[in-house]
Amino acid sequence: MDTSTAPATPTGPRVTLWVLRTVSVLLLLAVLAQPVLAGLYLSGEWDALGLHSGNAVLVESLSFFLLLAALAYWLAGRGRGRVALAATLLFIAAVMQSGFGYARQLGLHIPLGVAVVTASVVFTVWVCRAGARTPRRPWWGSVRTGGAR
Repeated sequence: MDTSTAPATPTGPRVTLWVLRTVSVLLLLAVLAQPVLAGLYLSGEWDALGLHSGNAVLVESLSFFLLLAALAYWLAGRGRGRVALAATLLFIAAVMQSGFGYARQLGLHIPLGVAVVTASVVFTVWVCRAGARTPRRPWWGSVRTGGAR
């Protein structure tokens, strides 16, 4: 009976991926509430502007936590770096979006809001795919042994 074990294959992110997915879904829900709250304000519900503003703070906070989760996924969880880059861009866009809203620059606020909603949907779908569990390739060479090619 052969009791030798095969060499351990590198595993992909597990805990960091679930944290990333959770924060991503929470951010998506907050982002999707923004156009609803803006629409309520535009239809005459004046109190909805305060809710829209408060939710903007939530979106900024969650996008920051998404950035932290993406960095953990990349660095500690051995996930792909593209996710951290996308989370960084999403955080910057969310902060700019909020700033344009507070400055009443609606010509920039509304189109960037559409972009943030779209990016949040795409990001959430991206990290919820099965391929997100695949570990990144090592930066310093091949895992294989047996000579160079």
